Amino acid sequence: MAWTWRFEKADGTEAPAGEAPEDFSTQGDAESWIGEEWKTLLDREVDQVTLFEDGVKVYGPMSLHAEESGEAAEG
Repeated sequence: MAWTWRFEKADGTEAPAGEAPEDFSTQGDAESWIGEEWKTLLDREVDQVTLFEDGVKVYGPMSLHAEESGEAAEG
């Protein structure tokens, strides 16, 4: 099995991710990598990612942007 990430802009078009690995041997490895590299991907103008297993979509798109906490609405 091969686990891969698709790197996308906010509109869903593919975004170049630079030197990102092409595939991972486990879902956990793929998710650990994205957990470590998401800020670097944002710097490369990647807005969201989708995870695939052997070409079949597992989940996504998942935004790499931090969600608003709602503090502005409270104050």
